[in-house]
Amino acid sequence: MGPLQGLSPARDPCLTLPAAKSNVAVMSRLPQGVVRGEDGFARCWWSAATPKYPAYHDHEWGRPVTDDRTLFEKLCLEGFQSGLSWLTILNKRDNFRAAFANFEIDTVARFTGREVTRLLGDAGIVRHRGKIESTINNARRALDLIGEAGSLSAYLWRYEPPPSSRPRRLTKAALSAMTTSPQSVALSKDLKKRGWTFVGPTTCYAFMQAMGLVNDHLEGCPARTLALQARENLR
Repeated sequence: MGPLQGLSPARDPCLTLPAAKSNVAVMSRLPQGVVRGEDGFARCWWSAATPKYPAYHDHEWGRPVTDDRTLFEKLCLEGFQSGLSWLTILNKRDNFRAAFANFEIDTVARFTGREVTRLLGDAGIVRHRGKIESTINNARRALDLIGEAGSLSAYLWRYEPPPSSRPRRLTKAALSAMTTSPQSVALSKDLKKRGWTFVGPTTCYAFMQAMGLVNDHLEGCPARTLALQARENLR
């Protein structure tokens, strides 16, 4: 799941930091897997797959998020991506937000069969009954988790991997080989035990990448440093 799936692998206000400055002079020779866009910015290779990815790469992917609504939205959208490209979901994201009450957990948890019928008729989203019903179910399960852990964020960040479990140097080869992790497997297993659906280990790992539980920007990508700084600010 996520933008790396299917490759040879509107911006969210989740965490606002300036985009990395172009480092043409500093990084005249880029590491493998880091490419320079037409705007002169160095980025992970997958960001060059489509014009919509650079902004997502620079301002969202890998930045740590602790907001429950945003975390819930991302888990749901990763589920909707199953079998599709992340670009499909990104292009429809505003429509998803409008259709699912901006992914406000309390509101989605109260959706009934009437809302399911409405959503199945909404051409602006992915009209898959199982995924629609999963989102409603998962909102209800999220409320249970919030009642238990205090917040969805507090629960999910328990699965942040220890630094010792991460590659010493994150290269394109290392990243391309990581579609799951022990932590994403454990998260998937626990969520399923709690009644969540469309939360397999690969989906959970893509969620962890996007929400900053892991920093999978490559070594040499300026966004990696910004993500590390943002994570330090949370401590």
